[in-house]
Amino acid sequence: MLRTVGALAAVLLTAFSAVQLLAQGPEIIDPAEAAKDPDFAVQGEYLGQGSGAASLEGKIGVQVIARGSGKFQAYVLKGGLPGNGWNNGDRRSGIEGKREDHKVALKGGNFAAAIAGNKLTLTTTDGQGKAELKRVQRKSPTLGARPPQGALVLFDGTDAKHFPDGHMTADGNLMGGCVTAERFNDYHLHVELRLSYMPNAQGQARSNSGVYLHDCYEIQVLDSFGLEGLNNECGGIYSVQAPKLNMCLPPLVWQTYDVDFTAPRYDASGKKTTDARATVLHNGVVIHEDYQIPHGTPGRQAEGKGPRPLHLQGHGNKVEFRNVWLVEKK
Repeated sequence: MLRTVGALAAVLLTAFSAVQLLAQGPEIIDPAEAAKDPDFAVQGEYLGQGSGAASLEGKIGVQVIARGSGKFQAYVLKGGLPGNGWNNGDRRSGIEGKREDHKVALKGGNFAAAIAGNKLTLTTTDGQGKAELKRVQRKSPTLGARPPQGALVLFDGTDAKHFPDGHMTADGNLMGGCVTAERFNDYHLHVELRLSYMPNAQGQARSNSGVYLHDCYEIQVLDSFGLEGLNNECGGIYSVQAPKLNMCLPPLVWQTYDVDFTAPRYDASGKKTTDARATVLHNGVVIHEDYQIPHGTPGRQAEGKGPRPLHLQGHGNKVEFRNVWLVEKK
């Protein structure tokens, strides 16, 4: 009887997992493949100028998130885009809608928007305010940064020798789910990452990975483009500290983390005397400044004395990495 119940539970769990995967839809890592979905050309960032109403006066940004099957969620940002005029605490208003043929209509609160081609027209519902925005594709200022003299190049697309358990894609990128052979304490780190396109997925199922400093402090990697910017979203020190600003760009855009990391210190008895510290730049913008990390994050080793490896997390999604290098601090 127990065996029968156990077998039934296993079948139900497998069926539930299959339903979850079906609900998440395909995971796309090839931009050419993603371009076959008309929603892919709509999602992204829009920037322009508004007038006629206080809520639309001056620079306006809109971040449009694809939610699958022609549905969209978007946020109107008074002042511009994150890292380009808009900061936490500035006005942020949600709108949503769907695509019909080649046009998208969204509305919510005091705003209505129409998207056609690369143009987004935003109006206030009373007809007083209007903004004309164009789709923009931002690029991190540190993208393609060359390793300085003395740097250890961990991955340059040639091979994965520094990640013995690493797997490369056909176009020379490194998949998440690998650990360096080398171990480190204090360093400057540069890493580039690309989120997969998963418009039907939600929350932590949406292109999940992580960069583990000292194999125990995770800088979260997640497609949280356009969202609030919580400690379990992209750029967060997972479950511990939210980023100062959500600098996540849309999926399939190459992004950067630049990190200055100092490992924790321990006395002869093994007691921690100094917390780890990190300054993190996401796409060139400081999101954690000399932050004192109070404890380790879930998923890897507990805190402890170094040196320790760098871990690029595999979390069931196809997040890609490239141009990974590190300069040890002496």
